[in-house]
Amino acid sequence: MSLESGKNLAGIGSIFLVLPVPFLSLVGIIVVIVGMHNLSKAYNDESIWKNTLYAVIFGSIGIVASGVTLVSLFFGGIFTAATFGIGGATGFLGLLVGLIIFLFIAFIFYILEAVYIRRAFDSLATRSGVGLFRTGGLLLLIGAILTIVLVGLLLIFIAWILILVAFFQIPVNSASQQSQMPPPPPS
Repeated sequence: MSLESGKNLAGIGSIFLVLPVPFLSLVGIIVVIVGMHNLSKAYNDESIWKNTLYAVIFGSIGIVASGVTLVSLFFGGIFTAATFGIGGATGFLGLLVGLIIFLFIAFIFYILEAVYIRRAFDSLATRSGVGLFRTGGLLLLIGAILTIVLVGLLLIFIAWILILVAFFQIPVNSASQQSQMPPPPPS
């Protein structure tokens, strides 16, 4: 659990997040989480870990809630159409309302996730002295808000590239790491 291992793990995980491959993105999330935990321990700042954990929890809840909404929308539409013979404009209106509910749920949880990951990156920027974390966290939050008009996805992509660069800019011989090291033995 050293600063260097946390930095490398989070950096490699960020590389996986930038690549547009679903499985690698999932692996990237896990590796970034482990890296952030290591960095939290190395800097002796629990807020880095807690905010990262809350972000992951909100993201997971958002995915599950959105998935349940989509599945219930699909099966509810099939059941309604089969039972009542409803179709045409009424069926389309129900589908449209369901999709709006789905997007609203996903949007709310994505913003909550972005708020907490930004807090984690703000703490990391303060501890590491790498200001790019603040910029990346802010871009993630703005991108999350702007996903409603799709331009946010580009901002999120750019934010993760900045965060990836920031992880590899963390100085390994920082003052906080040196203060945690035990003094050398007497000669």
